[in-house]
Amino acid sequence: MSRSAFERYAGFIQEYIYRKKWTDLREVQVEACDAILDTDKHVIIASGTASGKTEAAFFPILTLLENNPSDSVGIMYIGPLKALINDQFERLNDLLDDVDIPVWSWHGDISQSHKKKALKTAKGVLQITPESLEALIMRHPGDASRLFSDLRFIVIDEIHALMGEDRGLQVLCLIDKLEKLTNCYPRRVGLSATLNDYEPAMKYLCSGSNRTAVSVGIQAHKRTISLCAESFVIPEKEQDANNVIDEYNSFLYDNCHNKKCLIFTNSRGSAEKTIDDMKREAARRNENDVFYVHHGSVSASLRREAEEALRDNDGPTVAAATLTLELGIDIGDLDSTIQIGAPYTCSSFVQRLGRSGRRTGKSQMMFLNLFKPSHKNPLDALPWDLLRSIAIIQLYLEERWVEPFEQKKKPFSLLAHQTLSVLMSYGELMPSELAQKVLLLPAFKNIISADEYRILLKYMLEKEYIERLDNGGIIVGLKGEKICNHFTFYAVFKEEEAYKVLSSNGEVGTLNKCPAIDEVFILAGRAWKVISIDEERKTIHVNQTKSSKIPLWNGEGGDIDSKVIQRIKKVLQEDVIYPYLQKNAIEVLEKARELARTSGILDSDIIQYADKSYYICPWIGTKEIRTIVNLFAYGLKEYLDIRSISNSIYYLSFTSGLETFDLTKKLQELVIDKDNPNMVLNENQAPRIDKYDYMVPDELLREAYLYNQVNVPSGNEILNNLIWR
Repeated sequence: MSRSAFERYAGFIQEYIYRKKWTDLREVQVEACDAILDTDKHVIIASGTASGKTEAAFFPILTLLENNPSDSVGIMYIGPLKALINDQFERLNDLLDDVDIPVWSWHGDISQSHKKKALKTAKGVLQITPESLEALIMRHPGDASRLFSDLRFIVIDEIHALMGEDRGLQVLCLIDKLEKLTNCYPRRVGLSATLNDYEPAMKYLCSGSNRTAVSVGIQAHKRTISLCAESFVIPEKEQDANNVIDEYNSFLYDNCHNKKCLIFTNSRGSAEKTIDDMKREAARRNENDVFYVHHGSVSASLRREAEEALRDNDGPTVAAATLTLELGIDIGDLDSTIQIGAPYTCSSFVQRLGRSGRRTGKSQMMFLNLFKPSHKNPLDALPWDLLRSIAIIQLYLEERWVEPFEQKKKPFSLLAHQTLSVLMSYGELMPSELAQKVLLLPAFKNIISADEYRILLKYMLEKEYIERLDNGGIIVGLKGEKICNHFTFYAVFKEEEAYKVLSSNGEVGTLNKCPAIDEVFILAGRAWKVISIDEERKTIHVNQTKSSKIPLWNGEGGDIDSKVIQRIKKVLQEDVIYPYLQKNAIEVLEKARELARTSGILDSDIIQYADKSYYICPWIGTKEIRTIVNLFAYGLKEYLDIRSISNSIYYLSFTSGLETFDLTKKLQELVIDKDNPNMVLNENQAPRIDKYDYMVPDELLREAYLYNQVNVPSGNEILNNLIWR
């Protein structure tokens, strides 16, 4: 046992450690103890999944609270998921069972009576989502001021899931508002499993604060890692294709059905399809159905059922999930994880890898690719999922690299949201007072100009989201009041339009598109037949059945960093046979390398494949590809005489009316106005991407697109320096 840290903990924590029969503290717990007890700084605690981060934060914080009790809630824990809060509630209750430090949960599923009781009597620890904190501060600023009047610490869990998103900026705004309400400036502690560069995280944590931050970072690679990647190629002939698909399903089943296993997919449809195939394979073999589905369109009760089965079942249990099980919800000891296809980010890979091996200390993960090559062109014939899997694995093994987070430069949607939120709290403000209260929030300070805010307020006045009184004061308008009074207002992330699917046993989940009467579909790993539809209530009533098809959901996918794409190029260039590749994957990789060499894509960024028709494959990320596609479609269309354009994640193709010599010269001499939205948008386009963009005028939406969605300077440089074949 690490005596120095252990002996500094409060007595009840020492007793808890003895009761749990821990023989030693983990390194992250020892270092966090010193950082929290010996400094007054904010603290970032970055360590692998299941490495004891929660205890690393709470043991010393609770020790301080035990030694010097707070007159109000002393610790606020902000969690991104209700399920994560419920999980941490159980863990903290167990820890604090014999001491007078109560734990309170506060989110959308908690009863009003419980919340009223908390407002009157809460002390100790309060666990809350960003949305519930928004509602509390906006609706009950007086109660919030009293509830947190002596707040000592704010713990932000899974901080990497918030940084770079509007939700993360919202959290900073809420902390700032709370500090101004209470005149109390608590220390902040951020927890994460997937940070590589701590500086941006510390900068985020310190936003709006006079304190500096210190980091506690323990590399996750001290855990043993076992990796495996296999690939199955679907041939053109239907019978042969069916045989390969059967072989693939049999291989997947053999590697999961007798284990505690989590199968990660990149889409809800893929999760449903995978489990449907596994259930069919189990029935064919006359073996037990141990399969579950977990994603955002499965009802909360059925997601809990899957979580509890993984955590509590003694025997084999398998669940297919999307990113909903990436974060640190306790699902017990898993034997292995399987990735279908390739994750979009190294960050996702690290999270998913860390889900297994808690008990054994050995994280096991298999990458499984089912690949159908296209013979339209050499680029479509490459096994991109396998290549991306290898690139991500190698970046982690070689550099422990994960994607840096990039903060939005123009968060106008959040600006509109916070304008209404501030007005709801204060009732009426003069324009100068409103501007001061909003533009000094950390999300907007030195980011949004006074002129930009003036343009936004003018538009919100025109559209009656806000209203100007005779005395010049501004209040929430009729339209704005309707928005603010809806329960969805507190969330700044976009919710999908969805139909609720109901069976005789309760809610099954949601669908984006309404099926027809008698149509059969799969949801939550089960087949359902539509009995009736209530369009007004957006509900679909179903009965369970057998045969089925997989529904489609909107908006699934993700951006890929340029560094991942560049590592794919290196995978194709080098001759290494990576030790985790299985027989089929080795064969697929060797064929891909040969194809890449003979096609010229490793030596040239732009290849002419027909008269005035070209491929561009400059090995760049999603944002940069999007930039070039938009430049060719709009700002450079006439300059380069672009006749047609299409693209994939990895490359684009186009035709031009110019001769090759002229096209080359024009691209090399190109100088693009990086501040002109017309370069990347049609003059009438103003994309509404974020939740409250409908309250933002087109002028600002175009500016937001230019700075948030594309990278024109990078696009200009790439086009200037294309290597021609």
